[in-house]
Amino acid sequence: MPVAERRLEVAIVQHACDEDRDANLARSVQGIRDAAEAGAQLVLLPELHRSRYFCQQEDPGCFDLAEPIPGPSTEALSALAAELGVVIVASLFERRAAGLYHNTAAVLDADGRLAGIYRKMHIPDDPGYYEKFYFTPGDLGFEPIDTKVGRLGVLVCWDQWYPEAARLMALAGAEILLYPTAIGWNPDDDTDERMRQHDAWRTVQRAHAVANGLPVLVANRCGFEPDPAGQHAGAEFWGGSFVAGPQGELLVEADDQPGVHNVTLDLAACERVRQWWPFLRDRRIENYGDLVKRYRD
Repeated sequence: MPVAERRLEVAIVQHACDEDRDANLARSVQGIRDAAEAGAQLVLLPELHRSRYFCQQEDPGCFDLAEPIPGPSTEALSALAAELGVVIVASLFERRAAGLYHNTAAVLDADGRLAGIYRKMHIPDDPGYYEKFYFTPGDLGFEPIDTKVGRLGVLVCWDQWYPEAARLMALAGAEILLYPTAIGWNPDDDTDERMRQHDAWRTVQRAHAVANGLPVLVANRCGFEPDPAGQHAGAEFWGGSFVAGPQGELLVEADDQPGVHNVTLDLAACERVRQWWPFLRDRRIENYGDLVKRYRD
């Protein structure tokens, strides 16, 4: 039987962030409105879009930025999702309990319901990206979230370097992979190093699309943010948000400026691609046991 046609209009919102949390939320809300007006049914926001990227330093005062889920941000976005009839994926700094915080993506369904959350599993700790100080690794596993537009495999930023995460989402029936992101260059890096980093970042996520036969949505922030502690040169978030199809083809790609980018996904094409390239069929799962080891010494 031929694969039934199924199309979905999606959008990625890319914007800069400053110290005014309400202004940042207003930018996100306006981006969602612009996306919905252009026909979007699913909108992805950048990682930690309500504030500057505070993980450039280790400062206990930054824990005051965290909020519960449900909480003020999800309430505002829930009302917006219901008003516009769109699904919104929003990355937030979650206060789960005193002394327990997560980097969490909340999914608001098109009727305003909190469809689910995903807590970031892979937590970096590098110069300018001191996330282990703030975030407890996720404990919800790699579980897709069901919405009115389909089953979403939501991951967050540093997760994007791990093929295991994308694969486990795909094996649980995810129809789309989504990555809210905050990544940029050290302004002291030369042009060649910047291009290597950007190309690696884009290539690895396009590879997740290819290996799993699924579309991939990536929303990054943009703009320069100084290091509040003055220990390094700050971060130049490179933008470059994009949507890739199930063969890794770039369907839309942003530059380094704020903007909203809509594109139509042909979800039926995913099944056709998996019929041509049946990677899931040919997996030799009986031979992959050592993947649960840290290293094969």
